[in-house]
Amino acid sequence: MLEDHAKVIAVLKEAGEVIGRKKLQKIIYICKKLQFPFNEKYQFHFYGPYSEELTLRVEELCNLGLVTEVKESKGGYYQYKYTVTDEGHEFLGHYDFQMPELHQCIDEINSQSSRFLELVSTILFFDRLSKEEVVEKVHTIKRKQNYSDDEITEAYTFIEKLGC
Repeated sequence: MLEDHAKVIAVLKEAGEVIGRKKLQKIIYICKKLQFPFNEKYQFHFYGPYSEELTLRVEELCNLGLVTEVKESKGGYYQYKYTVTDEGHEFLGHYDFQMPELHQCIDEINSQSSRFLELVSTILFFDRLSKEEVVEKVHTIKRKQNYSDDEITEAYTFIEKLGC
């Protein structure tokens, strides 16, 4: 059970910091789709794939003092920043994960905007559909995001680059 907590800490450690709850959700989901051993269950939600399990796990990590969550006011909304504490680094030392490709993937994924990762994770969520069906689905369920065809093409290129 705590191994799943340690995996989340490992992602945060590799990222240095993750800015945004939505972004953290998308990073873990994309890593899971890349076949990294994450066990969180995801369902489709307002901003794409969402895991209540992950939300609870991150809350537990913060309560245990292994991860810090800093809430910053950004005008009309709040943004959350996640980092690993010294205790979190020490905790992670008790686990031996063999995920050498994780660092490069996390750097690539974390460098993207939350909006773009929402698109990428939505495409990956519907990966059993044809590309045309996925594009149609994106234009339907993400209508408010108004993703352009160029953004969708860029997302597919990014997915291919990651190896999903």
